[in-house]
Amino acid sequence: MNDHIPEDLDPAGRDLRAYTDELRPDHRMVRNARGEWVLLRHEDVVAVAQDPERFASGVSQHVHVPNGLDGDAHRAARRTLDRYFDAEELAPFEPAFRGIARALFARLARGTAVDAVNDIGATFAVRAQSAWLGWPAEIEPHLLTWMAENHAATRSGDRSRTAVVASDFDAIIRSVLQPRRAGDGVLGDDVTARLMRDTVDGRPFTDDEIVSVLRNWTGGDLGSIALCVGVLFAFLTTHPDEQRRLRAGVSDAELDAVIDEVLRIDDPFVSNRRVTTCPVHIGGADIPEGAHVKLHWTSANRDAEVFGDADRCDPHGHAAANLVYGTGPHVCPGRPLATMELRIAVQEALAATTWITAAPGEEPEREVAPLGGWARVPVLLG
Repeated sequence: MNDHIPEDLDPAGRDLRAYTDELRPDHRMVRNARGEWVLLRHEDVVAVAQDPERFASGVSQHVHVPNGLDGDAHRAARRTLDRYFDAEELAPFEPAFRGIARALFARLARGTAVDAVNDIGATFAVRAQSAWLGWPAEIEPHLLTWMAENHAATRSGDRSRTAVVASDFDAIIRSVLQPRRAGDGVLGDDVTARLMRDTVDGRPFTDDEIVSVLRNWTGGDLGSIALCVGVLFAFLTTHPDEQRRLRAGVSDAELDAVIDEVLRIDDPFVSNRRVTTCPVHIGGADIPEGAHVKLHWTSANRDAEVFGDADRCDPHGHAAANLVYGTGPHVCPGRPLATMELRIAVQEALAATTWITAAPGEEPEREVAPLGGWARVPVLLG
């Protein structure tokens, strides 16, 4: 028997944080207009994320490495790809990221509104990711244009439109790969070239797999980092005491904890999907085999049963239950890179300014389903 589960819910045009806050007290699960079973509470989301045997990740017909893999294939891919995010691998990029952030804040206007999402977050994300991957500076306008088109297509819910945008991004990636090939070899020694030479489970990656990995490292992460920066700047402008404390100086570890907690409060990494491999009972519902289940991270990260007042900022008290980067075998491998980039963005923003305030007369704009966070956060850099 299923508990009462609202069906055919369409969140289009709605702020998902506010919408799931309304739904979660009365419902562990809802079904959306696409027929997906959407888990809203922390306990259920964690249970599914940590049970890959019954809730598989292969939900797409397209190649997704490593996100869409399970079992031995997933473990083999993670063994290879996780090495790129080791601390010693990322450390050499810290000066480059810091230089990019400093140059960005040095040129941004003072006294007039700057959009933290697009003017700061998107630009920094593209430049930092390009520096990490070894991509040429000339690709920046193409990536920025693609990010805007991707967000617009995602908001539209039009699958044919999102498919075109996805194809456009694959073309960008292949344009980066082609110059690195010379005959039977691969040119260069940047992260992209190393990936092209790398192996998984004793064999080289196929071209489609390489494109998939780079799509995962860029297509998903660029927009996510931009949205994260928007959330962080919105927090700084509305929590002056915390901005003052951070300006006084905190350790990298303390700043990382604050950033993770701010992103828990307003999680822009909205959801991931799984597919059931057998009939299951979860979230008060009996779900058949082959059903699509959505893990709603944004909702789970605001569950009062775990966090009490979801908006209370408690970086250390909430750390163990924080699901911003997921949990289980598919926990986000790029967390160390994202953490470094976001820490540097905040540190350099504070170092380059005397104060950051909301731009008077210009209201921030929330993102709407299926995206999270803010679409636009106008700020003044003092």
